[in-house]
Amino acid sequence: MSETRSPREVFHALLDGITAGRFAELAGLYAEDAVVEMVFEPVGPRRLEGRAALRERFLTVGEHSPLDLGARNVVVRATDDPEVVVGEWDYDVRHRTTGRELTVANLQVLRVRDGLIVHSRDFHDHLALAGLLGSPPRPAAR
Repeated sequence: MSETRSPREVFHALLDGITAGRFAELAGLYAEDAVVEMVFEPVGPRRLEGRAALRERFLTVGEHSPLDLGARNVVVRATDDPEVVVGEWDYDVRHRTTGRELTVANLQVLRVRDGLIVHSRDFHDHLALAGLLGSPPRPAAR
């Protein structure tokens, strides 16, 4: 019998999967009824509900994003709620085609129950990423 991952371990599995480009695996880190809020998303949906919607989003990003992401300055903070962790880190971002680069600060608040993310509030600088792409971000299909 395998041991359930802690919220800290789930955060690291998510970040490792993203930076390694393993987008097809990421939805498996979320509960069936998970909610993800992307607080600073300027164009697309700011809220995704359910593992299926997250799977679709991750697959779209994995298939179409020309960006390589590397994480550094990663800090994961416990809270007084044992289900909740706050992750802070910087993404070093490189556009594979143009070679343009930038660093983006991130903050994510995860609620993890029984080893799965049930709720996430994501604070990423989507406008800086859109600028690197050279166009505004496009909304995900619903």
